[in-house]
Amino acid sequence: MQIRPARTSDVRTIRALIDEYAPDRRLLSKATVALYEDVTDFFVADDDGAIVGCGALHVMWEDLAEVRTLAVLPHMMRRGIGSSVLAALVGRAQDLGVSRVFCLTFETEFFAAFGFQEFNERGVETRVYEELLQSVDEGVAEFLDLDRVRPNTLGNTRMVLEL
Repeated sequence: MQIRPARTSDVRTIRALIDEYAPDRRLLSKATVALYEDVTDFFVADDDGAIVGCGALHVMWEDLAEVRTLAVLPHMMRRGIGSSVLAALVGRAQDLGVSRVFCLTFETEFFAAFGFQEFNERGVETRVYEELLQSVDEGVAEFLDLDRVRPNTLGNTRMVLEL
């Protein structure tokens, strides 16, 4: 198996992975056009041409990025695929010079095994917070814990990894 940057031809499979977990709110659904727009954020787990997992790293600020849409086909779980994709995303964050990686997750034990820790504070200084408020990105709103996204994130835990 190979972890590699996603291609536009992978978007349909990424869409199917999201659709697998969106009904029970393990992942938030996204418009397919958004997946094409964000394809450069994604890495995929490619098992001889079959995409069996994916994940995205979205830069939010100079020192902050978010792990998004980390998913593995249900029948392929517990084989290290999610860990391999997450390691690639963290490596990409390091390559970009990001010093903190954020996630919003139900899978706290999985992320804790990589050193992610729960946090409840704002997470950024006031000046940066005010800049981030201008973003239309829902992930930024989730990081900032804005009221308008709370119904979509109930039960999730905010976690961060210091690199």
